[in-house]
Amino acid sequence: MMSGPMSPENAEILALEGLGWLASDAQGLHQFLNLSGLDPAALRQEAGNRDLGAAVLDFLLGHEELLLQFCESAGVVPKDLHVARLSLGGAA
Repeated sequence: MMSGPMSPENAEILALEGLGWLASDAQGLHQFLNLSGLDPAALRQEAGNRDLGAAVLDFLLGHEELLLQFCESAGVVPKDLHVARLSLGGAA
């Protein structure tokens, strides 16, 4: 993925990739669930929700170590997550 303008659809895809990656990191997922107030069932139910995608991106952007690990795994740069987050709108 390249830095620059990003459609909301591509931003949602990146957020879902972030969620999938986060689900594979037990400690990171636990932190996210604690901060979001979601339980695993609610997380599964809301997985495609744009607001949840924004929350995932906010979480990753706020946790540098996880952010860098995700970016390396996904082949993106941190700026891509910032651009995706802005594309989803709402408070960043």
